[in-house]
Amino acid sequence: MKSRSFAVIGLGTFGSTVASELANFGNHVLGIDVNEQNVARLADTLSEAIIADGKDEAALKEAGLADYDVAIIAIGEDLEANILCTMNIKLLGVETIWVKALNKTHHRILSRLGADRVILPEQEVGQHIAQMLHNPQVRDYVSLGNGFHVVDFKVPEVLDGKSISDPDWFNHGELRVLGFMRESQYFSGENQQATLKEGDKLLLLGKRANLRQFGDTLRARS
Repeated sequence: MKSRSFAVIGLGTFGSTVASELANFGNHVLGIDVNEQNVARLADTLSEAIIADGKDEAALKEAGLADYDVAIIAIGEDLEANILCTMNIKLLGVETIWVKALNKTHHRILSRLGADRVILPEQEVGQHIAQMLHNPQVRDYVSLGNGFHVVDFKVPEVLDGKSISDPDWFNHGELRVLGFMRESQYFSGENQQATLKEGDKLLLLGKRANLRQFGDTLRARS
């Protein structure tokens, strides 16, 4: 996969984590923060790390932000700095802009300013954790938009030996079996005769209500 260039503005806990992980993937990452300690901490991890103010358009321009593929604005509690930085990045013509929001009102403002993706980290992580706590069989899930999710279920004993085409289990509206993993082997959902084994990792695609119904049925029968 071709590496991309990323600029992360705001190197607190969230921003430094994003920046470090992007760098670990082999991308060119520029880190920017007004706090000298935050910059120094990542100086040996990122491609570049500089002290600059995201509210200062001239400073961002001098840092070469216009040449970056993606900008991630991770400025924390300073709402004004966050919004001004978003506006500056937009004016510089960065192709893709992701911004951390503080709340839903802030989310709406950033969306109207033209941010490509607005993130509410605490809310998104909270929803993720609640989903897994509610149903212990859920190992992980990904939102695809338009109400659809892909969920990774750990197959319990009650599904052992069941066919992935069993209408008693997999006939819940738009619920679809994408496939399942058994150790290192993958079985496609196109093979309707395939049967599950306890401990398999089952991948299901569907809307939240259908997936919740499936999960509740699993818990009730387990």
